[in-house]
Amino acid sequence: MEFRVDRRSGVATYLQLVTQVKQALRLGVLEPGDRLPTAREVVAATAINPNTVLKAYRELEREGLVEPRPGAGTFVRRSLSHPQAAADSPLRTALADWTARAREAGLGREDITALIAAVVEESFNRSGPEPGPSREDTA
Repeated sequence: MEFRVDRRSGVATYLQLVTQVKQALRLGVLEPGDRLPTAREVVAATAINPNTVLKAYRELEREGLVEPRPGAGTFVRRSLSHPQAAADSPLRTALADWTARAREAGLGREDITALIAAVVEESFNRSGPEPGPSREDTA
């Protein structure tokens, strides 16, 4: 797992790390038993404060997603993935095809992201509570 930090995003750095781990868990990039990079490795790759990395890992631990093992590192406890979101799933393939058509129509990354977010929001507003994990898993 390789972290990316956007200092201009306005989102706290530790929350960016938490979000990236959760996304990797949802997409099956990280699975139970996998070891997260050490704080030292993350600091070397991103030039952020080690306490920021530790804060992110503590938040993930508080949510029951990872567990520290003294002397061994921090390991994934549970997954957030769904088979429907796997790299080879029909839903993902259809979304990739739609994204390619949107790009061909001249939409940029931010346009596509905004459109998807708006449609998702509208869909969940119409259909009521979302199925699956609790909303705190999506934070």
